[in-house]
Amino acid sequence: MGLALTIFTAVFLSTGGFLFGYDSGIITSTIAFPEFVEYFNEPSATITGGIVSAFQGGAIAGTIFNMVFANKLGRRKIIFVASVISILGSALQSGAVNIPMLIVGRFIGGFAVGQLTSTIPMYASEIAKAKYRGSLSGLLQWMLSWGFLIAQWIGYGTSFTHSQFTWRFPLAFQIIPALILVGGIFFFQESPRWLLERDRADEARASLNKLRSGGDPHLIELEFREIRDVILADRELGNISWKSILVKPSWRRRLFLGCGVQAFGPLSGINVINYYGPRIYEILGIGVQQSLMIIGISGGLSIIYCTIGLWLLDRFGRIKPLIISGLGLAAALLVNAVQAQYLDPSNANQLRSMVAMNFVFSFFYTPLGIISWVYPAEIFPVEVRALGNAITTFVNWALNLIFAQFSPQALDTIGFRYFYVFFVLNLVAALSYWLFFPETKGRTLEQMDELFGDQLVPHALEDEVGAAAALEKHGIETHTIERV
Repeated sequence: MGLALTIFTAVFLSTGGFLFGYDSGIITSTIAFPEFVEYFNEPSATITGGIVSAFQGGAIAGTIFNMVFANKLGRRKIIFVASVISILGSALQSGAVNIPMLIVGRFIGGFAVGQLTSTIPMYASEIAKAKYRGSLSGLLQWMLSWGFLIAQWIGYGTSFTHSQFTWRFPLAFQIIPALILVGGIFFFQESPRWLLERDRADEARASLNKLRSGGDPHLIELEFREIRDVILADRELGNISWKSILVKPSWRRRLFLGCGVQAFGPLSGINVINYYGPRIYEILGIGVQQSLMIIGISGGLSIIYCTIGLWLLDRFGRIKPLIISGLGLAAALLVNAVQAQYLDPSNANQLRSMVAMNFVFSFFYTPLGIISWVYPAEIFPVEVRALGNAITTFVNWALNLIFAQFSPQALDTIGFRYFYVFFVLNLVAALSYWLFFPETKGRTLEQMDELFGDQLVPHALEDEVGAAAALEKHGIETHTIERV
C-alpha cells in the first residue's frame, strides 16, 4: 500500500536525523572524558570550542553545497553523497592522532549533516499527504532525539573504561547510520514534485502512483494535476531563477519566516545545554559520570515528548504549539538563572530543582524542535524549495556555530547569568509566532500560495473544473511539462 511505503520511506530518511543527533550528542561526553583530555594534552576552552564548532562550520558548508547543487541532483542523490561524506568524517574522527585531524573529521562530518538536514524534511514533505505531512517530515527531530540518547548512553557506558577506547569507539559508531543510508536510499521513490519540476512527468506520475497506491485513482490524478498546474503557472510568469526567492515579495516573506523559525531553535539555548551539559552540571558541583547519566535520562524523556508532539502536530497545527514552546522555554530558563544567583552548593534540594528545570526546558523545546524542520520544508514553492531549505538551514547552523564557539567562555565567565539572554530571545520568538506566522496545517504544498497571496491558478484537489479552465483560459499547455 502507498501509505505504508510513504511512512517507511519517511522513517528510513529520518536515519539522517539519527546521524545528526548522534554526531551532536557524542561530542558532549567526548570532550569531558579524562582519557580524551589527557590524550590531547588538556585542550583549552578555546580549542574545545573549536572542536565542537568545526562540526557547525562543516554543516554551514554543506548547506551552501545544497544551495548550488541540491535541485540539480535531486533528493536521493544528495542523501547518498552526504552519507558517503559522513563515513569519511567519522573515520577521521575515530582515528584522530592530533587535534587538527579531529577538527578536520568533525568538519567533514558536519558537512554531511548540513546536507542531510536541509534535504530530509523537504523530501519527506514532498512525498507525504497533507494530513500526515507534519508528522512524517518531523520524524527527523524524533530520530535526532534517538541519536542524541544513544550517544549519551554510549558515552556513559564507555566512561567506565580507561583507555583510548573510551572516546574512539563512540566516534566510530557514527559510521553505522551513514552506511544504512548509503545502502538503502536508491530503493525508495524520488520526489514526484522534484521530478515534475525537472520535466520528468512520466517518472513523476509513476512515483506518485506508487506512493499513493491503494488510494482513489481520481484523487491521485488530481494531485498530479495540482502539482503540475502550479509549476506551469509559475513558469508562465517567466524569469524564475535563484534570485526569485529574494526579489519576489511573497517568496521573500516565506524565506524570512523559514529563517526565523530555524533561527529560534539555537536562539532558545538548546545547544548550549546539549553541548555543554557536563560543564553546566560542573558549575552545580555534579560529577561527569552523574551528569552524563542525567543528560541520558533527559534524552530518553525527549523521545517520549517528541512522540507525543508528532501525534499532536497534524491535529493542532504549527503555530499554537510554537507559542506555548517559546513561553515555556523562557520560564524554565528564568527560573534557573534566578536560582543560580543565589546558588548554595550545599543545598541539595536547590540543585535538584535546577536539574529539574533543564528537564522542563527539554519538554517545552519539543514543539520548536519538530516544527523548526517541518515549517520551512512546506512553505516554499517547488522551484526554490531546495534553495529555500538550504538557506534556512544555513541560518540554523550559522547560529549553532556562534554559540558553540563562544559558549564555553561565557559559561566560564558569567555562568548561569548567560541564560538571561535566551530568556529574552524566547519571549521574542513567542511574540513573532503570534504576529507573523500563518498556519499551514492541512494544506497541500501547492496550496501554500493561498496563505502567501500569490495563487495563480485554482488547485485541482479543491476545484477540478476551475483548475482546468484556468489553464485553458491562460493558454498554458500541459504538454510542455509532460515529456520525459
